[in-house]
Amino acid sequence: MRASGPTIFGPMESQALCRDLCSNGEHGVINCAIEKENAMSDDDMKAELERLRRENAALKKGASDGIRMKVSEKGAVSVYGMGRFPVTLYKEQWLKLLNMSDEIRAFIVENEARLKAKD
Repeated sequence: MRASGPTIFGPMESQALCRDLCSNGEHGVINCAIEKENAMSDDDMKAELERLRRENAALKKGASDGIRMKVSEKGAVSVYGMGRFPVTLYKEQWLKLLNMSDEIRAFIVENEARLKAKD
């Protein structure tokens, strides 16, 4: 047999209970406790807004700084900042391409007149 005592609800259950009670007109003591639980003071809200502004500025700055790399979900190397989409190759593919760097440079020089530059 279960001991009697207060029932503890998680955030989702609390929100659902609050909505049910409030929609039935039973504001009483509960008075939508979720609002109180999730309420932030003005100072906390201003601090969070400032933190988000700094984070947003840092993300924007990082995006315009140039090229950056990351390991993809599948374990490949993704290079961001060269175009709209990342250039993603597996390690062996990058190494093969890097080993051909002299040939790629020579090809670009030979075909300079036909190649377009993307700013």
